[in-house]
Amino acid sequence: MGLLGLSGGLIMFPLGPVPMIGGLIVAAVLAGLVVSSYGSARIRVVAGSLVAGDARIPVTALGEAEALDEEEARAWRTHKADTRAFMLMRSYVPRAVRVVVTDPADPTPYVYLSSREPEALVAALEAERA
Repeated sequence: MGLLGLSGGLIMFPLGPVPMIGGLIVAAVLAGLVVSSYGSARIRVVAGSLVAGDARIPVTALGEAEALDEEEARAWRTHKADTRAFMLMRSYVPRAVRVVVTDPADPTPYVYLSSREPEALVAALEAERA
């Protein structure tokens, strides 16, 4: 972010010190907005569907949901991972939820979702299924 702000300031440098400071501030704010929106994939259960980022999966096509602790989440991201799985991973979120996909027409074996509150997501899925 700082480097982008500095670049904005340097672009405005020929126009004087006030535009230079304005360019520095505007570029730094824009860089901050881009960085904060990068990690803003939302996971929610609404209207009978699990919505994770751009994916929308009907709860009826999902099986058992399992909250994963840090060690299990790392295992499912690495050596237990299936290349056909849908994964919404965020490296800064150590825990996750793994949900089995039961739809026979869908080749995806499971959905892996990084979550700060995996137990709450599992409870929401179970509540929607009931």
